Amino acid sequence: MIVCGDAALAERLAAELATVYRERVTLVVPPSQRPGATGGRARAAALLGRIQAAMNRTEDSADSGATGTARIVETAVLDEAALAELGVREAAALALVHDDDETNIHAALAARRLNPRLRLVIRLYNRKLGQHLEELLDQAATLAVPGLDPEALDTSTTVLSDADTAAPALAATAVAGTSKVVQADGLLLRAVERTPPGHGRVADPGLCTLALLSSTTNDPAGAEGSDASGREAPILLPDDDTVAGATGRGTVVLETVTHTASGSAPRRLAGRGLPLGSLFSRRLRWSLAGLLGCVLGVAIATWLTTGDHPLHAAYLTLLDLFAIGDPALDEPTARQVLQLLAGLAGLLLMPVLLAAALEALGTFRTASALRRPPRGLSGHVVLVGLGKVGTRVLARLRELDIPVVCVEEDPEARGIPLARRLRVPTVLGDATQEGVMEAAKVHRAHSLLALTSHDTTNLESALYARSVKPDLRVALRLYDDAFATAVYRTLRTAHPRALTRSRSVSTLAAPAFAGAMMGRQVLGAIPVERRVLLFAALGVAGHPQLEGRTIAESFRPGKWRVVALDTAEPGERLPDLAATPAHHGADRPGGLVWDLHPGYVLRPEDRVVLAATRQGLAELLGRQSRLGARTTDA
Repeated sequence: MIVCGDAALAERLAAELATVYRERVTLVVPPSQRPGATGGRARAAALLGRIQAAMNRTEDSADSGATGTARIVETAVLDEAALAELGVREAAALALVHDDDETNIHAALAARRLNPRLRLVIRLYNRKLGQHLEELLDQAATLAVPGLDPEALDTSTTVLSDADTAAPALAATAVAGTSKVVQADGLLLRAVERTPPGHGRVADPGLCTLALLSSTTNDPAGAEGSDASGREAPILLPDDDTVAGATGRGTVVLETVTHTASGSAPRRLAGRGLPLGSLFSRRLRWSLAGLLGCVLGVAIATWLTTGDHPLHAAYLTLLDLFAIGDPALDEPTARQVLQLLAGLAGLLLMPVLLAAALEALGTFRTASALRRPPRGLSGHVVLVGLGKVGTRVLARLRELDIPVVCVEEDPEARGIPLARRLRVPTVLGDATQEGVMEAAKVHRAHSLLALTSHDTTNLESALYARSVKPDLRVALRLYDDAFATAVYRTLRTAHPRALTRSRSVSTLAAPAFAGAMMGRQVLGAIPVERRVLLFAALGVAGHPQLEGRTIAESFRPGKWRVVALDTAEPGERLPDLAATPAHHGADRPGGLVWDLHPGYVLRPEDRVVLAATRQGLAELLGRQSRLGARTTDA
């Protein structure tokens, strides 16, 4: 298998394929920016060292038996000649995970011409472009190989976004704290962390228990499930006896799983109209209300003193107010005083009306500009970084109607137009500089999401926010696992009562990319501390571990567990369970059933949804992952 990339995701993906799936992997990277062979060899050696470290960090790598191999190749341009030299014609799968979408598209088109049977996994940020590219490449494969298996065609081209894969978990960490919500297009998976029950009580297992949290969860200095934490690490997919004997440990249970009807009207992310409060300031509104009260009082006094009809009295007051009426020279003293008061109110009304016109004009002019955080804002999420990941997380938070304040240093960042369109308050400035976080009202915030691409910037933002508000919920985007563990332990020791989470986008996204390269439908990934639990769709046929066995017999503790069954007829099933269903509610022909009877016997024609560890999924799939004639099931 071949992985082409220039960022952390490529390293993680190569390590995932080599260690978990035991594949022979070629990692293709751009050459060193420094001239000379020495610089190139040094860079390749450093990269290989990072890959080996990532491979060593893979969970249970010491017990996984023989692993695959990974080699490094430097290539300046991924043209047709370079891909042919890399062995694309004989390769089983090719992953293109460069940060640049254009580079990935050009390489994908060239690779499809070289090998129509090649399984392509492409990283694209532009979702609409990804859908069109997937259709185009699948059509090219069909024309080049007329007899291509339709099931193999479903997995021949997969377009993924690491930002979309990681965004739900990051948003859920900030909003729900211990709750985890993972959405993969049309499929919504909701898992909930539950604290240890009291003495003599039994924890509610929900539909099933997905994991036991690390034994150091209640220890301020505990290592949050790091791969080197041994017995203290979280236990994925435990059996009932293990759950019963794990006293004092929290659990992650599957509570609800539903399909999202994305075909319906989306929730409104921001008000479309401009209410009175947006046009005029509070001080101006109070001034106008006071003047109107004065005018009303003068009108009532005129009616009482003159004995005229109330409408006539109001008319006289308006004439006096706008200096239209004649002077009340021969009128009683009360009428003269009221006329003077009405004239005075008219003098005061003119500057108020002028200020209102200027404020309204300024509001319309700045309607498309970035908003400043309101004065009384509280209970919001402070989002630091509006890059690819931050933009996706911002969209998720606003879909949930969660108040957000963004902090971004670059005024031309990718997420600035989205923040402007959604009218999300945004502070432009370096989050590490004094005054920027104060402007974001971090002292009154509910949580902080530090999602820049720099670990040190995220850490510095978190440390400053905690100094202002010690109990602030913090979620950090950190790449290096050892650094993340050290940061987590330090923050928990300093602030034991505050929630701290560290997340790596490449770690969350790599399992989905690796599953796509193996030809499997990975629906989503749920982070369990520093580990990942995968949800995958799989046909029962051809898998002796599932076929002919009951739900209870097919369960392998620590490896995989059947959590749902597709009850639709084979001809009416959705080709992609992660896609938007064509039928909703009662009109849909069958669907996923999650509350399964343990005695149900799995048939060859069944399709199931598995919760699996990375090693468990690799063991279950084995080598049945080649495209074309070697593919046994999709």
